[in-house]
Amino acid sequence: MDYKKSIIVLVVSLLLSPVIVYIVLMLAKMAGSTYEMTHGETFIIWLLMAIVINLSITEKS
Repeated sequence: MDYKKSIIVLVVSLLLSPVIVYIVLMLAKMAGSTYEMTHGETFIIWLLMAIVINLSITEKS
């Protein structure tokens, strides 16, 4: 197992996660919706999105 590659993939997924969440929220706002999220909800969505990105980046054998 390559630890360096695993850490890089984890960091990338954690950095991309809020970007994607905010893009989705901006698109919803442009469509006329308004969303208010608490800090706890934002944290949970950030982690779940990071897991999804990590699973999509990771090579399957």
